[in-house]
Amino acid sequence: MQRMIMILAMLLSMVTASIAQETVQDADRSATGGAQTLDDILKRQQALDLDDSFRSDALGTPEGAKDTTEQLGTLGGVSDAEFWRSFRYGAIDPSVSSRDPAAGVVIQDTGMAWQEFRAGPLRQIGGNVLLGTLIALALFYMLRGKIKIDGGPAGTTIKRFKAFERFGHWILAGSFVVLGLTGLLVLFGRVWIVPTLGHDANSFILIGSKWVHNNVSWAFMIGVIWVFFAWVLHNIPNRTDLVWLAQGGGIFTKAHPPAKKFNAGQKIIFWLVIVMGVSISMSGLSLLFPFELPMFAKTFALMNEWGISGLLGLGELPSQLSPHREMQLAQSWHTIVAFAYMAFILAHIYIGSVGMEGAFDAMGKGDVDEEWARQHHSLWYEEVTGKPAHHDTAAK
Repeated sequence: MQRMIMILAMLLSMVTASIAQETVQDADRSATGGAQTLDDILKRQQALDLDDSFRSDALGTPEGAKDTTEQLGTLGGVSDAEFWRSFRYGAIDPSVSSRDPAAGVVIQDTGMAWQEFRAGPLRQIGGNVLLGTLIALALFYMLRGKIKIDGGPAGTTIKRFKAFERFGHWILAGSFVVLGLTGLLVLFGRVWIVPTLGHDANSFILIGSKWVHNNVSWAFMIGVIWVFFAWVLHNIPNRTDLVWLAQGGGIFTKAHPPAKKFNAGQKIIFWLVIVMGVSISMSGLSLLFPFELPMFAKTFALMNEWGISGLLGLGELPSQLSPHREMQLAQSWHTIVAFAYMAFILAHIYIGSVGMEGAFDAMGKGDVDEEWARQHHSLWYEEVTGKPAHHDTAAK
């Protein structure tokens, strides 16, 4: 009998505790000044989504303060906790003597999340993308080999690119290689350099890399503009591009679909270079001039207004961002676009060097073998030479 009483008491205590816990969880936490539950703390530690409006909305009401003629004076409107929460959630407009746009930000709690993203997914996914691209190109070369000129070179050449075209191309290409290497050093320095050379060497290399990166970036932006105006008219899509795409450009077969000065694949590369080059330049300018060129809050506002964020499943994007958050987003976007840029440029470098016989001569010397031009750019060949190219649109 005594044992039965003990069991019933234990069950009763468990039920009582469960009811009490549910009562606490369902309580109106705003009445406690924004108190957190254990569940809130665990979610925050696990970087899970947490609705903290019970704190961000509990900022006090200055209008509720006592009148100066009353006993409590001006006290009672906003507590110290509510005052500092106002700073944290950007709900206060402080008055500062400095003209620095970021001087009014006393507390911002997005830095750790940005640092974790940069040191985690950004490095891992970006590095895997580059490594995967290199492996894929190596496998493709092993399976397909170099794309040869059918029947061998003709031995005679025609002008492919003028000096000013090649100069613009190499400004863009050379600056991009330097920017890519220095950017990777800055991002992966602690992972690659510190374990092997130490912290002092890492500091020296990264300070130098940052200086080079910042200054060479101007050459890259000039190169993007140069290349755009040099070749935009030749990269307007046309019906011939559909034939080229349908045959895969002859990359997987021995077909030679017709093409003008630039084929469909080169046009895709061109527009990726321009669009992504402009995007990475804009975020780069924001980083070169900290806190002076915010662009994400306005972009998010337009995406919300036009319904783009909803179509992408992003919900309502924040249209009010602190200066520090703007910089964190600019740096993240800059790196993401850079990884994508490097991936497709590696494919472009492959085709223009070891992947296709005679392709490098176009940018290396400016002249290409006539047979190469006839096979890969037959419509342009006819236009330049006036000779028939005998289009080969079927796989041999």
